[in-house]
Amino acid sequence: MIENPNEVVTKALVRVFSTPGLDRPVALITLDNGFDHKKPNSFGPAGLASLDAAITTALDAEPAFVAITGKPYIFCVGADITGMPLITSREQALELGELGHRVFARLKDSDIPTFAFINGAALGGGLEVALHCHYRTVSGGAAALGLPEVAIGLIPGWGGSQLLPNLIGAPGAAQVILQNPLTQKVLRPKQAAELGVADVLLEPADFLERSLEWAAGVVRGEITVQRPEVDKDMWDGVLFFAKQQLDERLHGAVPSANKALELLALAKEASFADGTAAETEALADLIMGDESRASLYAFDLVQRRAKRPVGAPGQELARKVTKVGIVGAGLMASQLALLFARRLQVPVVLTDLDQTRVDKGVGYVHAEIEKLAGKGRLSPGDAAKLLGLVSGSVDKSVFADADFVIEAVFENLDVKKQVWAELEKIVSPEAVLATNTSSLSVTAMAADLEHPERVVGFHFFNPVAVLPLLEIIRGGRTDDATLATAFAVGKELRKSCVLVKDAPAFVVNRLLTRFTSEVFAAIDAGTPLETVNTALDPLGLPMRPIQLLHLVGPAVGLHVGEQLHEAFPDRYGDSPNLHRIVEAGLPLIVDDEINPELGALLETGSEPLTGDQVREKALGALADEIRVMLDEGVVAEAQDIDLCMVLGAGWPFHLGGVTPYLDRSGIAERVTGKRFLPRGVAGLRA
Repeated sequence: MIENPNEVVTKALVRVFSTPGLDRPVALITLDNGFDHKKPNSFGPAGLASLDAAITTALDAEPAFVAITGKPYIFCVGADITGMPLITSREQALELGELGHRVFARLKDSDIPTFAFINGAALGGGLEVALHCHYRTVSGGAAALGLPEVAIGLIPGWGGSQLLPNLIGAPGAAQVILQNPLTQKVLRPKQAAELGVADVLLEPADFLERSLEWAAGVVRGEITVQRPEVDKDMWDGVLFFAKQQLDERLHGAVPSANKALELLALAKEASFADGTAAETEALADLIMGDESRASLYAFDLVQRRAKRPVGAPGQELARKVTKVGIVGAGLMASQLALLFARRLQVPVVLTDLDQTRVDKGVGYVHAEIEKLAGKGRLSPGDAAKLLGLVSGSVDKSVFADADFVIEAVFENLDVKKQVWAELEKIVSPEAVLATNTSSLSVTAMAADLEHPERVVGFHFFNPVAVLPLLEIIRGGRTDDATLATAFAVGKELRKSCVLVKDAPAFVVNRLLTRFTSEVFAAIDAGTPLETVNTALDPLGLPMRPIQLLHLVGPAVGLHVGEQLHEAFPDRYGDSPNLHRIVEAGLPLIVDDEINPELGALLETGSEPLTGDQVREKALGALADEIRVMLDEGVVAEAQDIDLCMVLGAGWPFHLGGVTPYLDRSGIAERVTGKRFLPRGVAGLRA
């Protein structure tokens, strides 16, 4: 078995004690890696060995039942994925699958009743070990339950693909194993109980005591656990529909999703031994595949690098923010107001040109707060507090005592400069002035100010509440205190922050615009719209190119494209057809299909490209632009490009963002002469 020197070993600690109403003792196994909840329990080879030994000790005590639980707030979040990049052979991958199966099966095959007391987060292998137990309780305080492996290029490889569908049926299993991971969702405790993943939902305050009482009642025969019979008549139909959805969304580009679907189909009739053997083979195939390595690389970026932004000044330089001002009261400004109020819990005031706009913006925020309270996501007290924090005014003097002011006005340099010139006379010299510009120069915006050093780019992505990326742009004269404050605020907002140099359109918009510039160049040349729109399907991107531009808005795309064409005319085209579409005001998509009216509007050439040619040109352009951006120092490393594309543009984990795919496809070396990442990073070691 491969050894992982970096494994944080989760020890399985056994306590044997008596409990009222039982003649024999109870054996309780507690999973604990010795750290608090910020470093969750996970299973590596040493952790599995500890659990194996604990099960032996527990069974040797001849107890009335064996139960397994976790440390405070955490049950177990699955396999220790830090060791997976160390696996260099299929034999080692097979060993890992077989080890988990062998240890967990001891709970399933035990003659003594086994229980899982799911006291906290239970994901991946953590939920799988619980599924091997005969019975399960779940705490209402458990943060998340699920089998998220497909999202990181793997499958539930320790019994989950076989146990879960035969416990709760194919529809629920397809949701947990396929739909939830691909939409970044998990189960809450109530959902888990309703689906039948857990047998009973208990209050968190005295969860362990109530779980022990409940288990004793089951053992004594006083409590009968009834589980509905799984309907196998609908099994094939459910999986057929799931495959249709996968093909429509991913176009067969994600091997882990396809493997998971195959295993769910197998679970209908296969013996547990045959099903888990197939699981082990599938897991080994995926661990040794490019997509899982790229997924693990992307997962590491999101979980680690995003929490420690490269180049950010020391937190000790950050200034305290006790009040936030927002210039503008439109939809983006209103979304920002809601976010700042919820996360910072400080007064937030919006301003705009007239009272009608101000009232509309504040009204939007208040309505959203009331919606959250209505759904139970805010207590009445918290909702009342937030309602009191958000206000509006047409008089910018309300910003006089604000520590952090962000503008979300029309995307025009002169307009933004005018806003800052007016505000500088009102706010204190230390107040941070942040711009949510998506493409304009932060340096130029601050050029005429008395204190340009306190202006910083703070670029959110829409919808603000959903997309986690925050591009923080250092202008030519932005000082360290301003930058440190921006990063501290971004962290409080629970955003993943990336430091970006002041360059046209920054990272995500610059790359997506280069990408769509090639798409429209193909349309202008005479390539059919449908060919262009489906050319990137083999990558399994979250959205096709024309759908993406429809979502962004053709006018917005044209605006950013014109700025980049002006800055880099040799690399960014200026499509006449995009101008025509914007001038005509036509939507690109109607009823989920390309607008048929576009055909009569476009004026195209007579040199159409094939889908393969469109894809090669678009990806080649991305490789070229990324190399230019890295040479210019727009971000510190290629990893920051990937982090931005995953979090800001939704590029999938199985691609690793963008640079791992460009490396392994050979496009990076063909276009730029070298790889973006060393061999072995986001891929198999040499």
